[in-house]
Order: sequence, then C-alpha cells, then structure tokens
Amino acid sequence: MLPLYTLLGALVLLSPLHTPACFAAANDDTLRVGQELSVGDKLISRNGNFALGFFTFQSGPSTSSKSSNTTASTRWYLGIWYNKVPVFTTVWVANRDNPITHHAKLSLTQLKISRDGNLVILDGATKSRIIWSTVIINSTETGRLNTSAVLLNSGNLVVITENSSNLVTLWQSFDYPTDLVLPGAKIGWNKVTGLTRQYISRKSMIDPGTGSYCTELQINGALVHRSWNTSNVFWSWGTVRSSAPKLVLLLQSALEINPKSRGLIRVAYVVNSEEEYYTYTSLNESTYIFYVHDISGQTKLNLWSQAKQSWETIYTHPPSPCTAYATCGPFTVCSGNSNPFCGCMESFSQKSPGDWELGDHTGGCVRDTPLDCTDKKNKTSSTDIFHPIARVTLPNNPEIIKDVTTQSKCMEACLRYCSCTAYSYNNSMCYIWNRDLVDVKKNDDIDNNSEDVLYLRLAATNLENFRKNTTRKPVARVILVTSIISFGLLMLIMLLLLIWRKKSKLLYGVALPDNQCGGGIITFRYTDLNHATKSFSEKLGAGGFGSVFKGVLSDQITIAVKRLDGARQGEKQFRAEVSSIGLIQHINLVRLIGFCCEGDNRLLVYEHMLNGSLDVHLFGNKHSVLNWSARYQIAVRVARGLSYLHHSCRQCIIHCDIKPQNILLDESFVPKIADFGMAAFVGRDFSRVLTTLRGTVGYLAPEWLSGVAITPKVDVYSFGMVLLEIISGKRNKPEQVYTSSNHHVAYFPVQAILKLQGGDVSSLVDPQLHGDFDLEEVERVCKVACWCIQDDESDRPTMGELVQVLEGLQELDVPPMPRLLAAITQTELTEEPTCDSHAS
Repeated sequence: MLPLYTLLGALVLLSPLHTPACFAAANDDTLRVGQELSVGDKLISRNGNFALGFFTFQSGPSTSSKSSNTTASTRWYLGIWYNKVPVFTTVWVANRDNPITHHAKLSLTQLKISRDGNLVILDGATKSRIIWSTVIINSTETGRLNTSAVLLNSGNLVVITENSSNLVTLWQSFDYPTDLVLPGAKIGWNKVTGLTRQYISRKSMIDPGTGSYCTELQINGALVHRSWNTSNVFWSWGTVRSSAPKLVLLLQSALEINPKSRGLIRVAYVVNSEEEYYTYTSLNESTYIFYVHDISGQTKLNLWSQAKQSWETIYTHPPSPCTAYATCGPFTVCSGNSNPFCGCMESFSQKSPGDWELGDHTGGCVRDTPLDCTDKKNKTSSTDIFHPIARVTLPNNPEIIKDVTTQSKCMEACLRYCSCTAYSYNNSMCYIWNRDLVDVKKNDDIDNNSEDVLYLRLAATNLENFRKNTTRKPVARVILVTSIISFGLLMLIMLLLLIWRKKSKLLYGVALPDNQCGGGIITFRYTDLNHATKSFSEKLGAGGFGSVFKGVLSDQITIAVKRLDGARQGEKQFRAEVSSIGLIQHINLVRLIGFCCEGDNRLLVYEHMLNGSLDVHLFGNKHSVLNWSARYQIAVRVARGLSYLHHSCRQCIIHCDIKPQNILLDESFVPKIADFGMAAFVGRDFSRVLTTLRGTVGYLAPEWLSGVAITPKVDVYSFGMVLLEIISGKRNKPEQVYTSSNHHVAYFPVQAILKLQGGDVSSLVDPQLHGDFDLEEVERVCKVACWCIQDDESDRPTMGELVQVLEGLQELDVPPMPRLLAAITQTELTEEPTCDSHAS
C-alpha cells in the first residue's frame, strides 16, 4: 500500500482526512459592526470563489455550530479557502500558530469587530480572551462604527472604514500571508510603514503552523528562499536590484516554455517611493492558480485541473527538494531523484512515521541500536563499526582533526569520542562530526565525480545485518569484487605513470611530489605558488568561487593562479576544472598548467592571458575599442572552442557559464574559453543531463528554470547572448523606454531581432566603431545570435553548425521572434519605473 503522502502528492494545503460536505450558501461577503461569525457560518466573496469561516483539518469547514465530531485532539482555525473547489484547500489562516482547542464552548467562539475597530476571534470559553486579532493603529471609536470586514473576489480579506465618503483600507490579509501567494498578492515590503510580506511554509499537510522555510525580498533586491529560524539562504534570485528585471524575464521564460503554465500568469517587479515587491497576475480568470512555499522548501505553482478534479503542480523552484537546508532532518540522506526523496541512513528508522506520512520530515531518523561507548578516566573503548555512505555532500560544520595522516587514525580519532557519529578522510584531511548528522545529500548529478565518503558510526551488532544483506544480494558482491579489481588495475597504471613523471619533470630543481596526474598537468606545492605570486599580491580579478593572481615561475613563465575560496565551497569547482580542461587541449580553450591541493588550499594554475577578459574590452575599456575584425574573429573562435567541447571530446562537456567574463584574450587577442568550474559532462550514450541550476543571470537558457534535464543547447543560448553584446558593445539589459503616455521595458535582444527583420542591422552596431565594420558579417553574426536564443532548444542550431555559418560555409534564414521575447515587447508597466537598470 502506498503511503498517504505519496497518494496525496506534495501539495501541503489539502486536508487528507476529509471530503467537504455541501454548505448553506451565505448571502453576504461582509461582516459589519454588531454582527458575529460563529462556527458553521461563513462569508463568501461576490464571485463565489472564496469563503471565510472556521474549519478543522479533521473534518473541514463546519456546517453547524453544534458539530458533534469534535475531539480533544481537534484543532480549529479561522481561514479562507476555495469555495468552488471540491478538494478542501486553504489559502490563508488567521490563527495558524494558535488553534482553538476549547471544544466545550466551541459553539460560542466568534469572529467580530471589537470596540477598538479590530477584527478579533473571541474564545467561547471565557468570552473575553482574544485568540487572534488584526493590528490596526490609531483606530477611533468614531471610525469603529463605520468599520467592516469584506472578503474580496481576489481572496483578500480587508478591514475598511468609511471616512469622508471615501473607503479606507485599515488592514488586509494579503499583508499578513501564510504559505500561499494568490494572484495580486505581493512579496516585499512597504517603505513607509516598514511592513514586510514574507511567505512561510507550514509544518505539515494538516498543521498550518509556522514551518521551516520562507520566501522573502531582501534589502538588496534579491528574492531568496531561506530557513525560517536561521539566516541560512539556500536559494537566491539575483544579488542587487538591477538584476530584478532580468529575473522577471527568466521566470516568465520558464513559465512560457512549459506547455502547462504557458499563458497563465504574468510576473512583475515593482519599486517606487512607497513599495518594493514581486507580484503576479492571472491571465485567465476562469482558472484557479496559486504559488505555495512547500513543506520541502520549494516554491510550487499549482493549477486546478477540472478534468482530473485535483491540483496539479506545473512549476517547481528550485527543481530539487534537497536544495533547502536539512529538509529531511537528522540522520537522513536526501536524494532529489528518489520518491520519496527523504530516506533514513543504514540502521536508522523514522523518528515519527506519522509526521513523515504528512510530509514533515524535519524530525529525521533515530538509531535502531545504541552505540557501544564507555568512558572511564579518559580511557574510551568501543566495539562500534563504520558503514560507508558514498557520493554524498558531507554535513556542515565538521571538526578538523590535525596531525592525522591515515584513514585508520582518523577512524580511531572518532572512536575516542562517544559523541562522534561519523568521520570522513579525504586529501589527507580528517573530519569528524559530533552528535546529529544534518543536511546529507546524495550527489545525483551525472557529472559529479565526488570522492567524498561519509563513514557512519554504527553498533557492532549491525554487522550481522550487513552480512545477511550480502548473502541475499550476490549480484552486489560480484559488483564489489569487480570494482576492487578495477580499482587495483587503475592504481597500478597510475603508479607507473607517476614513476615515469617523477623521472621526467622537475619544479624549481626539486622532484615533483608523487601525486601528480597524467596529461602533462603539474602538481605544485603551495609554498612554490605563494613565492611565484609574491604572496598573492597582484590580483587580476575575482569570480564566484575565488580570486585570480598573477605569478611568475622560476623559468620566467607568467602564470595566472586561481585560489578557490573555502575547502568545501570550492571543492566541486576544483575537481570539475581539473577533470575537464585539465584533460583536453584546444587553441581556443585556456590551458591548465597544474594545480595545488594541500590541506584546505585549492589552487589552479593557468597560462596567463595578457589582454584579460572580453568584458573589459566590450564594456569597460573605452580607450582601447576592439575593431570589428577582432570581434568577428573572437566570435568564430569561441564557436570553434564550444564545438570542440560539445562534439570532439570523449564525453560531451557543457560549459554552463558562457559569458564575456569567461572569454580570455591572449597577446594577439585570440580568445580562449575559461572557468570550467560549473561544467557538466554527458556521456555519448546520453543526450541530456539532469543537474542543478548553474550559470549567470542574463545568459541562462529558459530550460534551466523549467527543471528539465539540459543539453549542450544551453551553451548555444548563452553564446547567442554574448554575440549580441559583441555587436552592440553593451550588456543585454532591460531598460525603461518612456513615451508621452506610458513606458515599457526595452530589451536589446528584442531590438536586435526587430532590426534584423526590418533590414536595419547597422543601427545595432557599437557606435564606438564609427561605421567601420563589414555589414555582411554583422548581419551573419546577428542571424546566428537570434537563432541561438530561440525559446525551444530544438530550434537552436548546434555549435558545429554555427561554426559553418560563421565561417561562411552555410547560410541561415532570418529567424522568427521568440515567443517569450515577443511577449516582453507587449508588456507595458502601469507602475512607476521598476528599478535602476544598471547591469549586475
């Protein structure tokens, strides 16, 4: 039998134990002074879509104030729900953290307008205790007499008052949301009052109380998902206000590329003197649609399916439920490719199976068998064993045990502490964890080559269970033996390579260490690189994972040294670079000379590129403008480099972050693609790879945000955006265009396609070239760029085809306007200007 949570899906707003009965329709959407709303009563919006009343997740909305099915464990709430949807679905809960449990006087519990003008829930048992109340400032006795509460057609409950023939809103539920965002609601804040609107997940499918995760707009303009009880941000859209328009375009693109969500909503970002917020509107009034911050920490767009008579999740962000911190609780492993995605570690069981059934995994798992550990006068003995968990992201905040040189000594270090629950030994570093293991995630990326192994401490009695499992699974034993033999052969080959390399290579007159790799890559000592860079004194630039410094080797070879930030933060990027660019050679790919991996130090050594990155010459250095011939050759050669990555390597390599900052120029302005820290690998037997979102806003293909597996076409999209910047000499950023009556968003890619279709590409060219360019080449590059940024990846050419076009061996027709960009050109803002459009 499938578990309840699987049967009901991930939608946390449903009551799994109840099918609502028919209710007597109320004739009013308004609660006035002197009126009372009791259990069994409800307000209904004028369009009939929403209802306000008392409900319990055990039995749903009550039709009678004398309900007989209440029990000591029943909790009652005041909330708003969809009135016409047969599956009971709440959209707002007033007393989410203070349910009504006094059942003896439940029939006397009331919602009314109090003497001070606030809307309040009075406890029926005491008649005076306020269970919940609105917060209306400066309410007066006179104002109270004209105050009423109205349930609007949007699902927004408002408290209004009539003042000098004008209706004034004193309070509204949209300003105090729970976990759900209806069309027209806002995520952001009021600059005048300081009011912040944030959406917080609920505890479980039948407990609307404050959960573990929230969505909010931060002061810098970034829209983030974070843990509610900490400042730990696990997903962020943008870093500054200037990136907000791009985020809106990306989100709209992700929705439009999905057939299920296409044409349903329009997203907007608004900033003016009074407010700053994100919002969205429904483009089809006949549909029921909402965003919800799910129990897992994900944001989901849900649509009511009339045919299926159920809610359907049509968009999820981020795609993996494991992105949030500790979504599965202690002693669990989270795997985004599994269903359910939370699982207990070996020899652990669910702490609260009932909560897991309702989608709440935060309680995690507990041991089946206690550890054997005694401590008498600092002499600790233990018969405990360790079980390896491979290919996982290690837990946060390990304790580093220094002066440990072998894995066996690292294991012994863990056994010395009764509180130690796991250890990991990698790159001559010993890490141990005390007490709960939290936020362990399975590395589901196909391109992930992580060697991290977490050794879980278990009682020795569990060893017998392992033996039983082994006898039941002979296939697993064969695989294990084969793996050991293969590993032994690999080690033998590597040993022979190391011996050969040791005899043939010297650095600073000293034999290289025995851990260098093949392919001509040198293993450097940290002290040598520190000396070569003069203690990292000459900084060339900085990126998302570290800084780059200039250095000179003893033979006067100039190098660029990238120092990655943090042992754990940069580990995956370090390995990605070494395993990709370190094993291939191409004139248009930057050459990796070597690396350093000592302790927490992760450094990559590249050939030095005299003329820096392309973005400096396009956007920054106005005294040395790249002529058109140089720009065209850069476009052709970058295309060749990408074509090599996609089509000529043993595995297809998807760069995932093509942008001008990652295109370096040598002394002859020959371009070389750099920074492979985000690269993804696809075997030749596969066409796609499922991986986490990576890249830079402004260059991301729409499919990144739809959560589907990607193809090399994401690089094609980014390459198209770079070509447009090469043509114009400016960043592809949304800008405000004003007319006498209104203003709208102008986006350079839109202008480029319009000009191309109108035969006026010359007006797109960087004015700093002063008309000195080849018009035929400009038109060719513009056609290529506009085909690259098509919505559907199948409409984009391959990099191999693009090389042929740019070299003049093939021709392209004029591309159509991408549907998403066409929608953008028709979008006109009715609010004040959205933001400063300076590029991030």
